[in-house]
Amino acid sequence: MIRVALVRSPIDVAALHVEVADAGVGAVSAFVGTVRNHNAGRPVTGIEYTAYDAMATRELEAIAHEAQGAHSGLQLVVEHRLGALGIGDASVAIVAAHAHRAPAMEACRFAIEELKRRVPIWKREHYVDGTREWVHASSAAAPLTPPTAAGGRG
Repeated sequence: MIRVALVRSPIDVAALHVEVADAGVGAVSAFVGTVRNHNAGRPVTGIEYTAYDAMATRELEAIAHEAQGAHSGLQLVVEHRLGALGIGDASVAIVAAHAHRAPAMEACRFAIEELKRRVPIWKREHYVDGTREWVHASSAAAPLTPPTAAGGRG
């Protein structure tokens, strides 16, 4: 069982846990990324996430299938939130279930690292001083050109 989604409403981690659980599961591992109040030495008030939806979804699916290919029997759900988020909001949740703990934990780590590296998702940080800046989700210190309304990079 694999499911990935880009969502525009709050992520319900407990519902994701229920989604992957079954009688054969001995371990459920979860990673939840949240919006923090600072980044690269600057105070942050919130973040906007945007993505090239079709490409991001395809890449998330590829990552999930790679994780499952490495761990037979793995069940995995990945949700990444888009839109405006406040401090403490969940921006991404990955929930992996397996008969054993090591594959579940390894799948979560693999999925978040690959998501950050490969998935075309951008974040626009809002700073306390009123400025805003687009940064790549995997490297907050490296400003990028934001995506255009058509979904590509500007």
